[in-house]
Amino acid sequence: MAHITYQKLDDHSVLFWGLLAMHAALIMVGLGAVLYMEHHGHIVTGMNNAVVWGTPHVFAVFLIVAASGALNVASISSVFNRLAYKPFARLSGVLAIALLAGGLAVLVLDLGRPERLTVAMTTYNFKSIFSWNIYLYTGFLVIVAAYLFTMMDRGTARNPAYTKAAGWFAFVWRLALTTGTGSIFGFLVAREAYDAAIMAPLFIAASFLYGLAFTVLVLLTMCRETRQRLLNDEMVSSFRGLLIIFALAVLYFTIVQHLTNLYAAQHWDVEMFILRDGGIYTKLFWLGHIVVGLVIPAGLLLLAGSNAGKAYISERRALTVASILALIGGLCFMYVTIIGGQAFPLKLFPGKEVSSSFLDGQIANYAPSLPEVLLGIAGVSIAMLITGVALKVMPFLPKGEEYDG
Repeated sequence: MAHITYQKLDDHSVLFWGLLAMHAALIMVGLGAVLYMEHHGHIVTGMNNAVVWGTPHVFAVFLIVAASGALNVASISSVFNRLAYKPFARLSGVLAIALLAGGLAVLVLDLGRPERLTVAMTTYNFKSIFSWNIYLYTGFLVIVAAYLFTMMDRGTARNPAYTKAAGWFAFVWRLALTTGTGSIFGFLVAREAYDAAIMAPLFIAASFLYGLAFTVLVLLTMCRETRQRLLNDEMVSSFRGLLIIFALAVLYFTIVQHLTNLYAAQHWDVEMFILRDGGIYTKLFWLGHIVVGLVIPAGLLLLAGSNAGKAYISERRALTVASILALIGGLCFMYVTIIGGQAFPLKLFPGKEVSSSFLDGQIANYAPSLPEVLLGIAGVSIAMLITGVALKVMPFLPKGEEYDG
């Protein structure tokens, strides 16, 4: 393979600085929302005794899952020796760290008592998947940083064995990280919408889709920023094919999950709630997650790859639109999974009808408040700001063929 030359973002375009300023402003607004919730308490949010994980958790888990998948491009080049993906390996690692940092920032700021994070970091209950995730998340940051070092250090870069070993370690670790995140829900036997071992592979498939979508959008934005064709037509086709495969994989595991639950009598009620009677959760599941997030992107990419479809939409434009839709669908999927799973009432006494002044046995009401939404958006902005600054100060981008655009 030809020698790869990497570059920093040296040109100061209005687009780049505008994006950085926008994300910085959104972060400040998000911090204001945090202070507002900190001062008044979570009574000002839509969360309650039934729905204790709100919209910030939707964004946080979404970003954490996407972080694992963002490393997929680097893994393909190092672990599976697909050299065509090697120019984008550095960006893949940076984006993975940035997305995880954004997701964890939302989680910490939504604790209500962020200063008590030290308690969670020093007191462990190893029967809880949350305790294991502290090691998985911090370990991921350290391992990916080391992986980047092996790719960028001149001494280690001369010996591909170091990069390959670090790549394998990062690949295994990120699978464990996403398995741990999915297992947060899969191990919660009290919640009928969660209690399923398939949550782990479903989250792994989702991470591939959302992480690649973020990577594609950043690369296409940088193509416009640098006025270079960082993605040639061959790589556009490769990314198009990967997005189709990942979208269909998420669709497959989603179908298996719900068919399995429908087969089990004890999960029939919660399945009817999600699939038919859940109101906003049902709409977000079918229209947001399935149609917008999976079916339309896969169909659009298949159309763009066909001879007849190329007359209507180019592969690059289809890739951009499909990536955006996949991320929107990902947020819908997380909302239905996290919020919808909590809204369905706990069955404290199976086979019995339960009612009390505490609304036991009733569907919980939840409406996201503005501070929650602002905090979640700020998490995305943190990830994008870290990525933008990193690309500005360090040579993470490959050089491509210049063009007038």
